[in-house]
Amino acid sequence: MHAPVNIQLIGSEVAIVWDDGVESYFAADKLRAASPSAETQGERDIFGQKYGGDGPRNFAGVQVLGWEQVGTYALRFDFSDGHRTGLYSYDYLRKLSA
Repeated sequence: MHAPVNIQLIGSEVAIVWDDGVESYFAADKLRAASPSAETQGERDIFGQKYGGDGPRNFAGVQVLGWEQVGTYALRFDFSDGHRTGLYSYDYLRKLSA
């Protein structure tokens, strides 16, 4: 697993430099839409039934206001629409940037 060594807000994007030198750029609205939170994605029970989740939406104009590192495996972003519950694992962020 690669870890970020530098995270910056550049305009409406989040820029991450990873420990292997790879640079990733995430538009704030796309990052918000990809939130792995139960609020956005829903949750599945042991039978695979999905509950909740508001699914894909347009988050045009939503900005990232800040972030917090969670342990040694994830980032939690603060969005201008008040959302702040999704934990973006480093592996998930790398997949999003691919």
